Amino acid sequence: MEKRAATMTDRERVEALLRREKPDRVPLFPFAAAGFSMVYTKASIADAYNKPEVSLAAQRKTCQDFGWVFAPMLGYAGFGGWEFGGEINWPSGEFAQAPTISRRAVETEEDVWNLKPPDVKKAGITPIAMEFFRLSCKERLDNEPWNVTNHIEGVFNVAANIAGIDKFSRWLIRKPEVARRLLELASDYLIERARYLRDTFGIEGVLPAGGEPSASNTIISLGHFKEYALPYLKKVFESVLAMGYKHTCIHICGEQNLNLPYWSQISFGDPGLISIGHEIEFETVINYFPDSIILGNIEPAIIQTQTPREVYEASRNVIEKGKMCPGGFIFSPGCELPPMAPVENVMAMTQAVNDFGWY
Repeated sequence: MEKRAATMTDRERVEALLRREKPDRVPLFPFAAAGFSMVYTKASIADAYNKPEVSLAAQRKTCQDFGWVFAPMLGYAGFGGWEFGGEINWPSGEFAQAPTISRRAVETEEDVWNLKPPDVKKAGITPIAMEFFRLSCKERLDNEPWNVTNHIEGVFNVAANIAGIDKFSRWLIRKPEVARRLLELASDYLIERARYLRDTFGIEGVLPAGGEPSASNTIISLGHFKEYALPYLKKVFESVLAMGYKHTCIHICGEQNLNLPYWSQISFGDPGLISIGHEIEFETVINYFPDSIILGNIEPAIIQTQTPREVYEASRNVIEKGKMCPGGFIFSPGCELPPMAPVENVMAMTQAVNDFGWY
């Protein structure tokens, strides 16, 4: 196989895509790799979320060692549960790989009506994340297109995390006014948090990013997505872009093929970055986001459970399809990089990009 000499750094590759130019090679962005970084550097997974200096150093080293784009990130999928007054457990033990919500902020409809907006500067994980980003902003490496990569999150996901997805889903059907109250609170909070990030760090080197797993087709109906998720997602992203941010990134998590016509009605920037799970084919997402940079989408379970050769071939398949994206392509897992993934499997992804990612 012919070897190619790089003419760009990973930072330059991403910056070229943001200018709507073609880089020399596909960048590899490991998506949410904090947990894997901690395991790789022999630290506690909990440190990824509550020790900013340790988390940043682990992410930096892991990205350098594996030849990845480094986009410092500190956040968790249960975002909103702690921030609005609930409680979380830090991950511990063999099978705990992220913070989990141990007590919800609301249990009853009355709790929802009495719920107050949290202090955006003090609530939940935000003070920890802000310290993390203050540290990350002290340098800008050749593989680091952004110093700050977080955290507007999917508004539907935040609302569901406040109450719990089971209770929130029932309210969508039986008490829609209660569900809307949570969505209003969540959207206003996310907008204020994005403003706090801008006022603290500016917009240069800052990528507002998050995920929306709770709005997948396996959880809510297409009608509920249109009526409840779509208006508030539009509200949040329109407000964030109005603050001056040029680009945002959304992870359309899980099975959301039916939702894509509605997702395509939302502006994510010029260009926006659209991250997809393995459930969505490139041909499909290109139809709805022809001008966006597409991130994806090797199945995380393959990285966790299969052989290095199988990971290599699966990565090759994704790379060859992704290179057809007219708006640009960044190779990444289709969701969080499994913290316990074998190092040899993770190395196979990098090798596949180095072998097949050239333009």
